[in-house]
Amino acid sequence: MSRELRLRIISGIVLAVIVLAATWYGGLSFRLLAAAIGLLVYYEWSTITDLHGRDPQGNALGWLGLVLIAGATLRSESVYSIEVLVAFVAATAIMVAVRRTTWWLPGGIFYSGLTAIALAEIRDDDLRGFVLMLFIFATVWATDIFAYFVGRAIGGPKLAPRISPGKTWSGAIGGAVAAIIAGTAVVWSFFSADDLRIPMLALVLSVCSQIGDLFESFIKRRFGVKDSSHLIPGHGGVMDRVDGLIFACFAAFLLAIVISLTMSGETLSLGGVLLGV
Repeated sequence: MSRELRLRIISGIVLAVIVLAATWYGGLSFRLLAAAIGLLVYYEWSTITDLHGRDPQGNALGWLGLVLIAGATLRSESVYSIEVLVAFVAATAIMVAVRRTTWWLPGGIFYSGLTAIALAEIRDDDLRGFVLMLFIFATVWATDIFAYFVGRAIGGPKLAPRISPGKTWSGAIGGAVAAIIAGTAVVWSFFSADDLRIPMLALVLSVCSQIGDLFESFIKRRFGVKDSSHLIPGHGGVMDRVDGLIFACFAAFLLAIVISLTMSGETLSLGGVLLGV
């Protein structure tokens, strides 16, 4: 076993232990994890797109917004964190339009800020939030793992050759099928659910996860970088590890909000809304 592979395995195990432990304990532990991921994602986004060099004042404003969002996330002030996100995205969008700088600034604030908010709100502090978070982990991880191995074993037409030449349609389909099985198994191990809600949700999140992966590949190809950073030994950066998770969480968070708006007076956590339990 090479030194690089050994380092990659050790780092992966350490990361998995930290993430799963924070998910298990929930509360402040997971909110701290969510806030840290949001801040680190903005750091990598701003580094890749060179926001400091292209718009230092705007980048400083972006950092202020992310710090405020992270603080609100730690205090479990979801409404305030969303208000801050909207305000800073709108303010920087106006700045960009007036000063003609770079739209990567409001895009980075939105992407990073919503990451922290969505993660914290999905986990919440109840059993349903815990199961929903495990469900998302299972669908995203199963998608990544089986898309890689099925794609290598079967090959075939490329999924998006201009963005990520290694990805195939066979891998995408294999990953989606694995996500449905893994996600459904997680939920059914906690709750009795015999409708199609869970496998359909797993399919949607798997597709979103793969879109998130392609989106980050597009950004890195656009700016000519291999890894988002070198923060994680053997793995690159945080964005390299959570790209699919971010889009899956975005989808789950926004879908839960839409469903909640259609419910008459009943208040449930995001886990209760999406899992129907």
